[in-house]
Amino acid sequence: MQFLYDPDAGAQRLSVSGENHKYLFKVRRFREGESIGVRNLRNDFLYHYRIGEIGRREAVLELTDAVELPRRGGRLHLIWCIIDTKVIERTLPMLNQTGVGRITFVYCDRSQKNFKPDLKRLEKILINSCQQCGRSDLMQIEISDRLDDLLHAYEDIAVLDFGGEKEWNEVERVLIGCEGGFSDGEREKLQNSYKIGFKTDLILKSETAALTIAAKLLI
Repeated sequence: MQFLYDPDAGAQRLSVSGENHKYLFKVRRFREGESIGVRNLRNDFLYHYRIGEIGRREAVLELTDAVELPRRGGRLHLIWCIIDTKVIERTLPMLNQTGVGRITFVYCDRSQKNFKPDLKRLEKILINSCQQCGRSDLMQIEISDRLDDLLHAYEDIAVLDFGGEKEWNEVERVLIGCEGGFSDGEREKLQNSYKIGFKTDLILKSETAALTIAAKLLI
């Protein structure tokens, strides 16, 4: 763990209870008087706290100093056609570690409509990932019901598809299809969009494509 997340980080005194209390004092075995870094994921400050009294269910942390230490993600925005939510949850920490700045999950023609990402659960996954990798900002996540709305909102979307350009670098917004790719109707809507691809003839899963794009552009 690189730091502890607390939305109130920066306050003179913090109270630790619940899962954080169990993790810090039963798993990590922190002791009274030791120092711990805490972030609120809203700014780039790492707040150092001294551990005060440790109770059975609650502990008190006292602020000692704060250091501005940015470790932010990049500007890459993935527009990702919704796939199995379990796969999304497994992949999200890795995308967070590579520095993806934003993900818009969108229902495409071949998305299974029974898959409904739980934004609160995904945020919790992202917080845990930030604590482990040290990232100081929280990735933005959102859901859109219609691809058409996003195509109208953004003119700079690059579409990952077969036959796309193999050499590309300056891309900040990428549309990734779900299993089975895009429907004929979607391909017609995307016919004038910039297409990108990979240097392989192998068929990648949607989550593999997302990770590959993130690694190519951010790492």
